[in-house]
Amino acid sequence: MLADGKNQQPTPSLFSRILSVLIKAVILLGILFVFDKLLPSISQQTQSFVVAKWQQLSLLQQELPTENSLPSPLPEQNLTDTWGVARSQGRSHEGIDIFAARGTPIQSTTQGIVRKVGENTLGGRVVVVVGPGGAGHYYAHLEDYADIAPNDWVNAGDVIGYVGDSGNAKGTPPHVHYGIYINGSAVNPYPLLQKD
Repeated sequence: MLADGKNQQPTPSLFSRILSVLIKAVILLGILFVFDKLLPSISQQTQSFVVAKWQQLSLLQQELPTENSLPSPLPEQNLTDTWGVARSQGRSHEGIDIFAARGTPIQSTTQGIVRKVGENTLGGRVVVVVGPGGAGHYYAHLEDYADIAPNDWVNAGDVIGYVGDSGNAKGTPPHVHYGIYINGSAVNPYPLLQKD
């Protein structure tokens, strides 16, 4: 005890002070490393989310397709209006079939956001693109997909897949089934496509 009655704290040794500083420095470097690795990823995800939402909003504000406004998904192929033709199980055809050689590239008829690249029972391999006005453009019976994924942006004329006979079209001549859905209801795409 000191003469004035106060306790004196022992002075830490030089080694313990250096060790304490080193531990704090390692912890700080660890935190900085984690932030350095996470922030670019978080920033990129945020940027992608904002861009996707902006694209969706801009598409919804654009006009729906009108008569003769869309290019054919298979340029230079004959277009026939097969809308409403009877199908199995009492269904009617909700689109048109465009025939071409197996593997012929299928082009998007519109700019838009890819919503689906996958399979379903009737359509087999399908691609869905949401275009201006929120219209869904449905491409079915594909042999294979182009290098696209959900949430990708495509422009009219971009290749989205290749003609085939997948799904319930197995064994029929290769073709693409092209349908358009507006507010969830199928509409005849034939009048909306440009005829050459």
